[in-house]
Amino acid sequence: MSVAHCGDFRQSYKDDMKVLETRFVRVSVGAFLVLLYVFPLFMSNYATSTMTTIGIAVIGALGINIVTGFTGQISLGQGAFMGVGAFACSYFMRILHMPFWIAMPAAGLTTAAVGMVFGLPSARLKGLYLAIATLAAQFILQYLFIHMEAVTGGSNGIPSPPPEIGSFAFDGDRSKYYLTITIAVLAVLFTTNLVRSRDGRAFIAVRDHYLSAEIMGIHLFKYRLLSFAVSAFYAGVAGSLWGMYTGYISAEHFTIAESINYLAMIIIGGLGSVLGSIFGAIFMTLLPQALTVGTGALAQTFPKIGFLIMSFKDGVFGLIVILFLIFEPDGLAHRWRQIKAYWKLFPFSY
Repeated sequence: MSVAHCGDFRQSYKDDMKVLETRFVRVSVGAFLVLLYVFPLFMSNYATSTMTTIGIAVIGALGINIVTGFTGQISLGQGAFMGVGAFACSYFMRILHMPFWIAMPAAGLTTAAVGMVFGLPSARLKGLYLAIATLAAQFILQYLFIHMEAVTGGSNGIPSPPPEIGSFAFDGDRSKYYLTITIAVLAVLFTTNLVRSRDGRAFIAVRDHYLSAEIMGIHLFKYRLLSFAVSAFYAGVAGSLWGMYTGYISAEHFTIAESINYLAMIIIGGLGSVLGSIFGAIFMTLLPQALTVGTGALAQTFPKIGFLIMSFKDGVFGLIVILFLIFEPDGLAHRWRQIKAYWKLFPFSY
């Protein structure tokens, strides 16, 4: 006689750790991936370009979520680390004549090395003190971007050659989109498996209770430094893709505002959540564009106060972020889990 099971029935740890638990989830993820790859065929170049920037933001947000969300180390230097990756990738391609497919991971490793250097204070500092140390890294790297003219072009910046495969160059909106989305999907897949691995569980243990983790034999400094390295590697890859996307790299792209923007992504999306990194990147990329469209429409309707309305954009942006943190402090990923739980239990209230 067959036995029917209901609810979450799991017989092993392997079943409990599955990412795609049910057939419905697997089909949904597959359909979403198909939608991603057919997206440019039906949408405008502007929409395709916007999705490319979202893909880059997802990679950068995953990186800072590893060090801040999963390991509990506050980092305010993600924007500068992206700059290291962008300038390093361009230098490897222009001066050393490396193909993009080698220059990009090499730039990521270079950024990881830089991230480990600035992660050394995590041996003795934590919390706000570590945040100040990473803030210092942001300003030190910004200074180097301006004054290392042989590598960065100084205040004028440098061009970033497009990736090539034989005679085909990734210099169009669609080709850049497909390259960025493919790397973003791989980054999400790698991060999802990383946080389920032994190292990922060590990151979470260091975040949740470092004294207990140390008693259990987890080397705190090793995993703190490793989280900085992995986070910086993601930033380096994201910076390389940003240089590929824009075609020109300048120090103005990698300021403290960019670092704060990435920190806001994971706070709004959800700390310690891969899905939260994706939600936060989408939200923080689309919100400024939505505000620009909205304030522009209001300025046309009320031309006499149009300038005043346009000046409110940054203030409204900050207000929306603050209100979001007040009413949804656990992030969009938590709200998504609640929505899924509601439909899973519907129509029963319990």
